[in-house]
Amino acid sequence: MKTVAGPCDRIVVVGAGLSGLAAALHLTGAGRRVTVLERADQAGGRVGRYRGADYEIDSGATILTVPEVIDEALAAVGQTRESVGLRILEMAPAYRARFADGTVVGVHSDPDAMAEEITRVRDAGAAQRYRRLRGWLREVYEAEFGHFMNTNFDSPLDMVRYPAKRAALAKLVRLGAFGRLGPKVARIMGDDQLARLFSFQALFAGMAPNRALGVYGAIPYMDTCLGVYYPEGGMRAIADALVRALVAAGGTVEFGADVVGIDYAGRRATAVHTGDGRVWPCDAVVVTADIGSFERFGLRRRRWLRASPSAVVAHGSIPAEVAASWPVQAHHTIDFGREWDRTFAEIAARPGRRGGSKHGRGALMSDPSLLLTRPALTDPALYIDRDVRYEPLSLLAPCPNLDAAPLDWDRLAPHYLRELLETLESRGYQGISRHFRIDHLDTPRTWKNKGMLAGTPFSAAHLFRQTGPFRTRNLVPGRDNVVLAGSGTVPGVGVPTVLLSGKLAATRITGDLRHARAGSADADAVAAPHKH
Repeated sequence: MKTVAGPCDRIVVVGAGLSGLAAALHLTGAGRRVTVLERADQAGGRVGRYRGADYEIDSGATILTVPEVIDEALAAVGQTRESVGLRILEMAPAYRARFADGTVVGVHSDPDAMAEEITRVRDAGAAQRYRRLRGWLREVYEAEFGHFMNTNFDSPLDMVRYPAKRAALAKLVRLGAFGRLGPKVARIMGDDQLARLFSFQALFAGMAPNRALGVYGAIPYMDTCLGVYYPEGGMRAIADALVRALVAAGGTVEFGADVVGIDYAGRRATAVHTGDGRVWPCDAVVVTADIGSFERFGLRRRRWLRASPSAVVAHGSIPAEVAASWPVQAHHTIDFGREWDRTFAEIAARPGRRGGSKHGRGALMSDPSLLLTRPALTDPALYIDRDVRYEPLSLLAPCPNLDAAPLDWDRLAPHYLRELLETLESRGYQGISRHFRIDHLDTPRTWKNKGMLAGTPFSAAHLFRQTGPFRTRNLVPGRDNVVLAGSGTVPGVGVPTVLLSGKLAATRITGDLRHARAGSADADAVAAPHKH
């Protein structure tokens, strides 16, 4: 495994998102002096918070899987969840899915509970097919995790250079994991609605299920089999806990420190500049900024990267008694439209090609599938006491990114939001149009203004040519001591994967194979967290 050469004692990490904090913890645990520079006044990045007058709400990701990667980052500095005051709850069910015909299905990680639920809505034969699918997803995940997710790549040839990776690759081929995920899941389940529950997660990787490779079965496995979790106090509690652990171990986190440039001497970074005029000398830099912002750091991104679809997200609060009348009562509700395949043709259209609309560009969903998040149903401490009791509410609607559909979101957003709320009203979510107090509305323009690629918070899509050893590498060509972490580099998009990316970035500096397994240590690859 290639590592940063030369002295590497003083490390500057740009960004206090989860990847940056994970990198900082692993580096600090390896004896480096680490300073994290964060332009915002809080940690978390895309897993941060919005502050209202009398409440807070998660500003980004609401789904936590594989919490063991948090434990690993904390353990690097001798801490645990308990020692830093982080309490993580497993949700059962993880989601409730509601289909256009009114069918509601709870998604459980426990195999017996899920089989019972499928028997309730279908029959025992469907439950048997679910167990078969679960076994296939698990095999894909276990072949993939240690050898293709929790590892650094120096070259695509690494997949065949090392015996353990060759064996894992051969297993994935035997499993049919290089076919299409959606059709594979549908063939096993024999039921369109149930198949959606175990394939929609491809959207997290920026792909339509019918186009995503079967190797992305690892995502629905983590999502539907390993469990979905929620930290008390919100997803933002994760970053807060990581900061506490880092500071206790001697690391430094500077908020309000907007990095405006990096000094280079030849191929090596020598200092980092912040907008307030301060200069931070360094031996190496970990950059966690989005790919869309690379230029400001003297870095170049790959040409022709295809971005993932984006999202419109409304955050606010609603009277609890209004929400209590809705047809589904769940922390996460996925309300599927009837035209599922058409939805992906619209939002995932390729820029400049026929697909999402008659004009050959992406389009807004004509039959929306939506995610509603109501965290107070899991953590009652989040209820808001006003004249009547309110609860936080977030509504997410996938949409095309700005490359696929360069829409005027400043003009469009209020009208589109009204349409979405009217759609939910028509589906039985009575009162949401009138009573949902919206404090923050994020659109592709919001993400673009934050420097995100094509106005998407989901970074580069996981096409085959943008996956694994073909994804943007965490060692930067032409820069000897700059390392990348975050969703744009390996292993990719998602809370557990960006935490892994921080660890993998740290390993490029420390060379400590206890932090990540690669190269000649491939045979000892870290075992994948799993449930039986």
